[in-house]
Amino acid sequence: MVTAVKITLPKLTPSTKPFANAVKIVLAAHVAGAKLNQTAGDSVELVLADKSLTDANLAVKIILDLVSFDASNTSLLQSAALEQEEAVITPLIFKKKTTEALQIAEQAVVKYSKVFSKDGKLGIVDVIYYGALYDVLQANAEKEKYSALTAWFERVSKAEAVEKAIEVVKGQISNKAAKKLAAAPKMKTNEQTPLAELNPETQKVNRKVFMKKHDTSVKPVPVEGERNILITSALPYVNNIPHLGNVVGSTLSADVYARYCRARGYNIIYICGTDEYGTATETKALEEGVSCQALCDKYNAVHRSVYKWFDISFDYFGRTTTPKQTEIAQDMFLKAKANGYLLEQTMTQLYCEHCKRFLADRYVEGVCPVCKYEDARGDQCDACGRLLNASELVKPRCKLDGHPPITRDSNHMFLDLSKLQDKIEKFNAKVNVEGKWSSNGINITQSWLKEGLKPRCITRDLKWGTPVPLAGFEDKVFYVWFDAPIGYPSITANYTDEWEKWWKNPANVKLYQFMGKDNVPFHSVIFPGSEMATGDDWTLVHHISTTEYLNYEGGKFSKSRNIGVFGTSAEETGIPPSVWRYYLLSSRPETSDSMFTWNEFITKNNSELLNNLGNFVNRAIKFVLAKYDGVIPQANLSGESEVTMIKDVNVLLAQYNDQLENVKIRGALATAMAISARGNQYLQDSGLSNSTFAEQRGKCDAVVNVAVNLIYLLSAILFPYMPEVSENISRQLNAPLRRIPDEFSLDILPGHKLNGSAYLFTQIDEKMEDIWKQKYGTSAK
Repeated sequence: MVTAVKITLPKLTPSTKPFANAVKIVLAAHVAGAKLNQTAGDSVELVLADKSLTDANLAVKIILDLVSFDASNTSLLQSAALEQEEAVITPLIFKKKTTEALQIAEQAVVKYSKVFSKDGKLGIVDVIYYGALYDVLQANAEKEKYSALTAWFERVSKAEAVEKAIEVVKGQISNKAAKKLAAAPKMKTNEQTPLAELNPETQKVNRKVFMKKHDTSVKPVPVEGERNILITSALPYVNNIPHLGNVVGSTLSADVYARYCRARGYNIIYICGTDEYGTATETKALEEGVSCQALCDKYNAVHRSVYKWFDISFDYFGRTTTPKQTEIAQDMFLKAKANGYLLEQTMTQLYCEHCKRFLADRYVEGVCPVCKYEDARGDQCDACGRLLNASELVKPRCKLDGHPPITRDSNHMFLDLSKLQDKIEKFNAKVNVEGKWSSNGINITQSWLKEGLKPRCITRDLKWGTPVPLAGFEDKVFYVWFDAPIGYPSITANYTDEWEKWWKNPANVKLYQFMGKDNVPFHSVIFPGSEMATGDDWTLVHHISTTEYLNYEGGKFSKSRNIGVFGTSAEETGIPPSVWRYYLLSSRPETSDSMFTWNEFITKNNSELLNNLGNFVNRAIKFVLAKYDGVIPQANLSGESEVTMIKDVNVLLAQYNDQLENVKIRGALATAMAISARGNQYLQDSGLSNSTFAEQRGKCDAVVNVAVNLIYLLSAILFPYMPEVSENISRQLNAPLRRIPDEFSLDILPGHKLNGSAYLFTQIDEKMEDIWKQKYGTSAK
């Protein structure tokens, strides 16, 4: 039991997350009878055993001595109830969806009644739910509707520990802090005048250019003679919340290419999902005091929520903990064994006598034998990037308890990559050229091949993983390096029974894979090698698109130090997803590391989006609405400025298409914005104004024709990057989303009536830079 707690309490008003977290932690301290050493500050922070914690629920578990996990029914009910609060109830509260939050809390009190207090003796569930719901229930006039919840709340409120805890927390709320918060610049939202839906009766648009709507209920299959493209992004590991670098490195980049392909009329599917097996899951589950499956369920939901907010258009987002994963992985393993590509060898492994277990690589830390970094992991050094075996570490220690391990022998299966080297080299030599890989993808792969491939262990002494279907290996599972990439076909198999038409059809399907550079060898060497070893005719990777690292404000993202913007916090800023997408993609680290800064983020919104794109679209549409009653006039488009304008746009459009065909995502976005800038220049050079309308009507008619059609083209080429903005433009134009063409054409015809105008973007106050830096940190070097 914890005897002393040092906590930094927030100087904030109720209805904030720090306030709720403070209630949880202080209440836990009073329930545990721990001495409370408190200081005032701007965040909730628990200092315990020389470690700082900002995860309130984990802090409560530590204070109440409930970090360990057991399989008892009570523990399982506690875990389920707490998952409901973390994953569903609290997010709803801070999205101001209090009615939904209370409804679900009511259901939880009934469903998990055994772990909610009935006699005033408070447990962990009471503490965490009370902290989360305190302010909501205090202020809710209709709380009597939730009878079970209200009865529990009133019963808990009478407890002496609760009265003391609330008094402590409320005492930290100062008028000065409240005034400071109230005086902070408020973020303007992107609220716009509601636009009517598209009106086919007033549309005069070339129907041949309409883009086919993405219907996720339709499961495409490859069609011979068409461009069939299978797209994957690196499976995000399930044990944490993705930060902005993770998002742009794989899922967002793949989404741009998928949307581009759909807008060109190609036949594609885009597949992703959470990578859930392995040591990292076990470690995180132990840390959170839950089962591995419960942890995976929780974070799979978090990942889905993040990618949904970022408007990622998966055809299917799945997970690796499925029967299909077991079926396909075991089938590949057995075929590789039958073909002579597997070896059984005895490995000397690290064993912790204190834990009574073999230590998987991630359970071991020590000094890197290459760069001497003192906290290298057993599988990789984060300082120099070198892939390691745990036995190579100098002064190894068990990550779970700090004890030095001993060595013991254990039999394992190895994929004999040395036998596959010739095949892998020939494959890479061909596909690097045909697939037009980026230089970093080629260089990383070549360094592996030049060093010479060696047999690589593909089994581990773990419980959480795909079982090895071999006598004598009943207590082992597949290693994540072998197992995780098989998630791509297994997730596809959970999406469609016809998965093999995508994954075993190299003559008709091209596989495009998106990832950060640290994942390249697994996709260019190990996974293709595993596929080749089976003897089946797999669809091997055609193009690997990689990114370098996105850093944050002079340092690195760090969840543990609360530094950087993570997927769940981007929404908190009030900035729409399209702006985030634009910034990340315009700064995409394609050839070298790039740096996220709040100053640049604000500048790009205000200068590039608002002043370039937003200004062009708004100026042209408002003019047509004001002077032409929204109706596109007949016009003579043979004027020199119109001919030159169309020619210039076609040069840029050809460049844009070439860039995206070759997956140059950042460059294509810059080209799209250059087309918008050319539109602004055209309006400026043409002198579009009231006097032009009155005195040079023919010229004015031509300008608005070209400008409105250029806006329609922009809605298409920006769709892969900012789909919400494209849909907004389409509503203003009263025209369905259009396909991306080879050439600029005038497809909004005379007599077509526009729908209205609305701002695409709003200005961000520059003062927000300091506020966001304070909230999200400045560096983690």
